[in-house]
Amino acid sequence: MSATAKMPDDIRAAKGRTPLVSLTAYTTPMAQMMDEHCDFVLVGDSVGMVLHGLPSTLGVTMEMMIMHGQAVARGLRRAMMVIDMPFGSYEESPQQAFRNAARLMAQTSAGAVKLEGGVVMAETIAFLVARGIPVMAHIGLTPQSVNTLGGYKVQGRGAARDALLADADAVADAGAFAVVLEKVPARLADDITARVAIPTIGIGASVGCDGQILVVDDMLGLFTAFKAKFVKRYAHLGTDGAAAIAAYAEEVRGRRFPAAEHVFADEAQA
Repeated sequence: MSATAKMPDDIRAAKGRTPLVSLTAYTTPMAQMMDEHCDFVLVGDSVGMVLHGLPSTLGVTMEMMIMHGQAVARGLRRAMMVIDMPFGSYEESPQQAFRNAARLMAQTSAGAVKLEGGVVMAETIAFLVARGIPVMAHIGLTPQSVNTLGGYKVQGRGAARDALLADADAVADAGAFAVVLEKVPARLADDITARVAIPTIGIGASVGCDGQILVVDDMLGLFTAFKAKFVKRYAHLGTDGAAAIAAYAEEVRGRRFPAAEHVFADEAQA
């Protein structure tokens, strides 16, 4: 991250202004492509599913996050990098969270960490912020809690509305500089956006949020195992890639590749 990259205070100050743009990134080339367009880039623990073939985010390790964080950092000059704290790296205690957050930031040059949880994580968020670790919160559907939530369900409907409002209040009061709202009914997301003084970043929430984020492999059509309702595919690179590989295989087997323009002549023929 360069000296001119955005900082957490820049993200916080964007509240109510031009919507913040964010995507996930896991590699240097992808980070380079989005750097000009995104306000912040998230090294998400979704990497476990979209790049490593894991069934959920629960198997992602600190080492995996550090490796991908270092790769993304090499591709960013303007956008701020936020990195996910993986499952099991922060829930035990604020002290555990600080040790692992400090390691992530020191080894990747991330500008902030993101962790999941509302009221239950407020003490940890406050502990980190007081010790110089900027925190982006994540409430609503929290994928690391998928087993206790009973699946990837919309959160905050009916009687659960008040609990989600309490989560939003708690993370804002604890010092988070922004909060991701995942899979939250649009009206509730709008109410939270109006209620808290920090930016809300929607993913399956509302167009009225202060910003939006998507998993880049979803929006590019690279990850095709399933498609969530809130994903819009801006390209179909997975389909295009499969067709290109099939064409390559056909040409190799038909001895049409490599052609004359792809091979080197002897020195005497050059």
